[in-house]
Amino acid sequence: MSVEKRAYTMAKIAVGNPEDALDLVQDAMTAFVTRYVDRSEDDWPALFFRILQNGIRDWYRRSRVRNRWRVWFNRSDDQGDDILESIPDDKGVDPVAQLSNEGLNDAIIKALKMLPVRQQQVFLLRIWEGLSVAETATAMVCSQGSVKTHLSRALQALKSRLDEYQL
Repeated sequence: MSVEKRAYTMAKIAVGNPEDALDLVQDAMTAFVTRYVDRSEDDWPALFFRILQNGIRDWYRRSRVRNRWRVWFNRSDDQGDDILESIPDDKGVDPVAQLSNEGLNDAIIKALKMLPVRQQQVFLLRIWEGLSVAETATAMVCSQGSVKTHLSRALQALKSRLDEYQL
């Protein structure tokens, strides 16, 4: 899978909106090419994902501000999506799904979406992208210890949410 597709999937999981995810990836690639193309190729993955992470963080900040204004003026989002309605029901387990792991990919994506953003992004950068702890820390602008803590918590949460698949 190409870097663009992986970055898009990562952004889509983080923000939940395909159009916003495309914008984030496009902005990250544009910023990367205009600012860092002269850097060593070894630095490229961490730099690119750092730009993408900053874009995702900025998106969340802007969303928080927009949501405050909607609440203040008693307006709802145009889509009308209630965040509580979008959380999957943990107790409604389909017996057919338990017998086969065909839905594992969808279950992993759903479980990733339920993680806090920092845990979600650390998991995707470390496990999916294969970045080192140091590269992930650089990309996320945090300490290596923080990367390890977030990854550990993410793995515990994913394990408990995917327990029915007996991984």
